[in-house]
Amino acid sequence: MHFENGRSPQERALRHVAARSSGPAVDPALRVTLNFHPDRLVGGVPVLTAMARDGSYRSQFVTGTSNGGLTAHPGGDRWLWESRIFDRAYDTAPPQQRPVYGGLNFRRQLVGASPRFGSSHFRMTGEALRRATFCYPDSAAEPAAFGVAAGMNLVELAEADSRDALDDYIEAHVHGPVLLDRDMEALVLDASFRGTPVEAAARRLPCPVEFHPGYRLTVEELRRHPGFRGPEFVELGARIAEDGRLDPRIIGDAARSGRHEAQDLKKVWHCLARFGAPEGAGTAGDGRAPVVGAPGVRSAGPVPGVRSAGPVPASAPERSGDRR
Repeated sequence: MHFENGRSPQERALRHVAARSSGPAVDPALRVTLNFHPDRLVGGVPVLTAMARDGSYRSQFVTGTSNGGLTAHPGGDRWLWESRIFDRAYDTAPPQQRPVYGGLNFRRQLVGASPRFGSSHFRMTGEALRRATFCYPDSAAEPAAFGVAAGMNLVELAEADSRDALDDYIEAHVHGPVLLDRDMEALVLDASFRGTPVEAAARRLPCPVEFHPGYRLTVEELRRHPGFRGPEFVELGARIAEDGRLDPRIIGDAARSGRHEAQDLKKVWHCLARFGAPEGAGTAGDGRAPVVGAPGVRSAGPVPGVRSAGPVPASAPERSGDRR
């Protein structure tokens, strides 16, 4: 993609980050994924319906919604992070020109690179790598390490780090319009959405639809981890559970009911994502993956770079700067 002979905010941002990057080129078989919750509402409209109408995936600066903190406004945290990372390239740009956020799926997780931000994901085409910038850790942590597809050392940094399994993703910023018919290889839904209005809405998008095995967590297992996000969120999860279990559809139903705070349900989702992941997710117990369609994802067996989640810290509070 070309950006007006280097004068656009996108090209200035890419050039600035490229100048701060070094290391080997990114494996072209890897993909950027955009994790999100496909059953939430945007302005009272189901998010997939809004995407079908617009034909694109938009940033928080446009939608005003987020799966993390709501700070996409002048002077807000996300505005300041982007100003620093991209050398003010977007400071005066209209909201629709700003990048969208995702992750580089270097661990080849069938649930996407950053399930912290949603149970489902869009898998972008390989072309997206050329117009993406990357950082590790998350931009909320004021990272000093950056990369572009032509060269970066972020994979080595992430693999050597000991962050919790929900936090060890390489953040990606895709510059320029993200169009569903051009830029997506597939929308990958959690299995809990099979046969629901979410699947029906997904089938109306101009990209293939796939499923991963799905997140599931029993209340019994949830109660074993009160220190992860806090006992109050364990109790909330237990209250909204159906037949003694949680899955993404159940949490989404609770979110749309209007009876619970969105930020509280986000923490319940973190518990489900951390302790109820399917095999082949970075938070799963053995790091094994079943056969899936994503490029670079192997069939059943140990997946290089997909690790066991390991022990959970005694306390793993959510970062105050959580951005999406």
